[in-house]
Amino acid sequence: MTTQVVITVIAIGLAAGMLSGLVGVGGGIIMVPALVFFMHYTQHQAQGTSLAVLTLPVVILASIYYYYQCRNIGTPIDLRVVLVLAAGFLVGAFAGSKIALVINADVMKVIFAIILFYTGFKLLEWDVALVRWVRGIF
Repeated sequence: MTTQVVITVIAIGLAAGMLSGLVGVGGGIIMVPALVFFMHYTQHQAQGTSLAVLTLPVVILASIYYYYQCRNIGTPIDLRVVLVLAAGFLVGAFAGSKIALVINADVMKVIFAIILFYTGFKLLEWDVALVRWVRGIF
């Protein structure tokens, strides 16, 4: 790898890590688009790389910190829920990867973009604002 590639990959990793620790996102939302844009990865390559990063204990320190801080303020993280979610995630990620690899990369980009857009739309509660606006017209 060239120095420029190493710096780019480190920057993508730092951005994904920072946002993961800050708001619990990073892999899909930051790494995939960044790898496609900056590293010229295919959609499948970027998604696979993002998943591969998750196989390593990259977020263990942030998880431990959250665990202790949440416990200290009286809102502990339920490790049973973590284990059940992880089991579901394991099966779902395997099934999703099998499906994704038979879908055209351009179609995957559209699916990915729609999911990101929908997520942002819901998080900002624009759906509620839109319904109120439409009701106000009629």
